[in-house]
Amino acid sequence: MQNFHPRHFAIVPAAGSGTRMGADKPKQYLPLLGRPLIHHALATLCAAPDIDRVYVVLSVGDAEWMRHDWSALGPKLVPLFCGGPSRADSVLAGLRAISGEAAQSDWVLVHDAARPCLAPWHIDKLVRELAHDEVGGLLAVPVADTLKQADGHRRVAATVPRDRLWQAQTPQMFRYVMLRRALESAHGVTDEASAIEAAGLHPRLIEGDATNLKVTFPLDLHLAEWILQNRER
Repeated sequence: MQNFHPRHFAIVPAAGSGTRMGADKPKQYLPLLGRPLIHHALATLCAAPDIDRVYVVLSVGDAEWMRHDWSALGPKLVPLFCGGPSRADSVLAGLRAISGEAAQSDWVLVHDAARPCLAPWHIDKLVRELAHDEVGGLLAVPVADTLKQADGHRRVAATVPRDRLWQAQTPQMFRYVMLRRALESAHGVTDEASAIEAAGLHPRLIEGDATNLKVTFPLDLHLAEWILQNRER
């Protein structure tokens, strides 16, 4: 019998506006080392030997995408102008759009457009450690700081034990059919793992590192620049 090797597809939802950055354009297009912020993660995904295709899910009326040259990223990159109002909506729309390309057992890696410091070893570790997993999983880091729960007046109501707490990152990697069914059934989830959890399954946590940060506020852009510059050195 011929061995079947599932393929790996990346989906990058990029239909959001990133309002917390206070910028005049969507966060994914803000300049970072002379390129749009999203370019850095897309370049890493497109260069990964394990990734067969990289789909970036954009809003239907996204005119900014065409103002940039993406040709250096090669033929793996495919834009899909079908994004929805939420991350889950965009990922689900992307999954539906590639239904003719992806087999049910193929892997899908969903990565935040706002995580420009994705490194090759992040992808490699995720793919290798989840290759034979029944459910799939996500990159994450153990919580190191003491956590405080606030009341309605921003005063400490409780200290939350950090034992066994992890901070979720991306990529998050699940089988195509499992992820699509989970997202079609789940409502109000903020990441793919939450949808899988809502289906009664338990994603595996793959330890990443703090350099894979998410750009949310203006200061994060400077941190990302520092990480990318020093990583290259």
